[in-house]
Amino acid sequence: MSSPAASQPRPAAQPQAASQPAPLFVLLYTSADDVAAKAPAQFPAHKVRLDDFHARGELLMVGTFGDPQAEGSMAVFATRQGAEDFVSGDPFVRNGVVRSWEIRQWNETYRDRP
Repeated sequence: MSSPAASQPRPAAQPQAASQPAPLFVLLYTSADDVAAKAPAQFPAHKVRLDDFHARGELLMVGTFGDPQAEGSMAVFATRQGAEDFVSGDPFVRNGVVRSWEIRQWNETYRDRP
């Protein structure tokens, strides 16, 4: 004989957590040789570009790694198109401050929010 609970319908499955956030796009720069000597002349125009993309909401974060010469830098963009547009006109890329660059999709799964 089955218990009364066994004949009860099972509760509906809980809905899955909210969908994952849209992917972000990480732009990685590899510094050219002697970046410290090359960057200062190009930095003012590079900074204007950074500020513009940030104001539009495309550029979310940017910075160098601990040793920019050896480790380069990275920026996080809201869209791949934003990252591609940034690179296409960046004075650092156009004027040899950056040896190479790469855009990678990043799928965020967790972030502390204040």
